This record gives sequence, structure tokens and C-alpha cells, in this order.
Amino acid sequence: MSDWIVVAEADALKPGEVRVVDADGTAIAVFNVAGEFFALEDVCTHDGGQLTGGCIEGGEVVCPRHGARFSIRSGEALTPPAYEPTAVFPVRVEGGRILVRDDRWD
Repeated sequence: MSDWIVVAEADALKPGEVRVVDADGTAIAVFNVAGEFFALEDVCTHDGGQLTGGCIEGGEVVCPRHGARFSIRSGEALTPPAYEPTAVFPVRVEGGRILVRDDRWD
């Protein structure tokens, strides 16, 4: 089981912004979508490239390499060339800080 990792102060990550943290070698992108925080593995399942650096459009992130779209809320691949979802992670706000963890191996 991995520990919770501090991402940022909650008021420092504004709506429409993203912050990436390393969780034991896994890049996790934490997004603020209209005041709610969501976390995805920062990887496009089409070719393994980073999702961050792409456009954030509403509740979707667009891969900067080939344009695949992913739901920020669910990790679902919404358009080709990606067909598989990217991993999602739990996020919580505690003491005014955003925390995330990789719970896949629990």
C-alpha cells in the first residue's frame, strides 16, 4: 500500500489547472475541474506518452501527441487512437492540502 502524497495547497491549484506528482515511480496528474479534484495516471494508453501538456477541455484532457481524449473523472478513453482507460487514483483534501495515492496494489 502506498502512502498519501501531498500534491499542493488546495487553493493553489485553480480550476482548469493540473499538477503532476511522483508516487513511487508513477506519474500522477491531479486536475482541478470546476473546484473538484481528480487524479489520473499521466500516461496515454495509446502510446505511453504523457497526457499533461495537452489541452484541458471541460472534464477531458487531450493527449498532446495524437489527440486521444480521456475523461478526467473516470480515466475512460473517449476517442481514438486510445481505446483503453488510464488509471484513476483517490484524491482527498485534508487540512487545506490536496493528497493523492496509488492504491492499485492494495
